[in-house]
Amino acid sequence: MNLLPKFVAAAVLAMVSPANAFAQHVPSTVHSVSMRGAVVHAARGRIVVCVGTADGAHAGQELSVYRVSQSQHGPKGRPAFRRTPVGTVRIDLVLGEHFANASVISGTVELNDIVELRRP
Repeated sequence: MNLLPKFVAAAVLAMVSPANAFAQHVPSTVHSVSMRGAVVHAARGRIVVCVGTADGAHAGQELSVYRVSQSQHGPKGRPAFRRTPVGTVRIDLVLGEHFANASVISGTVELNDIVELRRP
């Protein structure tokens, strides 16, 4: 099924309608995640995540942590990727627009893991 005509129509509506018009016509673009970033430093018990004030981060928020893995071949010979929950971190100190120090609450967190804050 070709979704391009629906996508173009939704984009045009979004330009002349309220901001949520796009989401109403293309439901696959609506996510339950309000903040997403990556672990950019994980060593000696120190975690730094790539979320900051520009993302709405503040101390005390708890973020779910996921690790991406790849299998050799998925359907039709393409690589297949999988996200696996591996833990939770809490933001201790926001370091500016793009970064924050965090503590591991549960699990094991590694460099390049994904962190997400779910919408309530």
